[in-house]
Amino acid sequence: MLELRHLRKAFGGRPILNDLSLEIATGEIVSVLGPSGSGKTTLLNLILGLVPPDGGRILYDGEDVTATPPERRGFNIVFQDYALFPNLNARQNIEYGLRNRPGASTPEEVRALVALLGLEEHLGKRVDQLSGGQRQRVALARTLVLKPRVLLLDEPLSALDGVIKESIKARIRQIARTFRLTTVIVTHDPEEALTLSDRVLILGDGGVAQYDRPSAIVGAPANDFVRAFILRQLEIRRANLLSLFGAGAR
Repeated sequence: MLELRHLRKAFGGRPILNDLSLEIATGEIVSVLGPSGSGKTTLLNLILGLVPPDGGRILYDGEDVTATPPERRGFNIVFQDYALFPNLNARQNIEYGLRNRPGASTPEEVRALVALLGLEEHLGKRVDQLSGGQRQRVALARTLVLKPRVLLLDEPLSALDGVIKESIKARIRQIARTFRLTTVIVTHDPEEALTLSDRVLILGDGGVAQYDRPSAIVGAPANDFVRAFILRQLEIRRANLLSLFGAGAR
């Protein structure tokens, strides 16, 4: 279990997160939503250990990791731009992290992961020969061969559309279930969060506006802020679809 207890963080004297507490069960998928500036990326960086909290604690299975360096936490992240090495092919990107941790996964485990993500026929391709969905899967594989205790995803589907997006969502769910991998996803898309996650965290005013099952977020918003935020984001998404496809999207 990942526990965040009374986390506080401010930048330049401006509070970003204030007394934030929540628990994420092992193997659970949690998406983080909130307005711009609400602290979504800050929360991800605190969990990963890239920035220290001003107060509060971070625990994993009862172990306090608040002061533990990122490389020793056993957490890992897939960034929005995938951060693949363009001079390496897909296989070399996937196996890159094993140079420093050669025992993290056996060759058999790497092959099984490649098969799970449907990457067998793409291993010899350069990064510029891969589609967006294939790059996302390579980035996931590169992270998963290191067997993280917590997987952090920063806008993992923002560059994907349609069938490809649904395929990656299905693979993220399958990975979380197969490896009982605690997964935290930062996204701006409420539909993505509500259809992918076991629970959704909505940030507002530096803290937890609501943390609940998707059905409760939609059916029983905790307050007017949550209700207005969800409706506004869904309307923005609908307007974007209409601008792309016109009246046929109605």
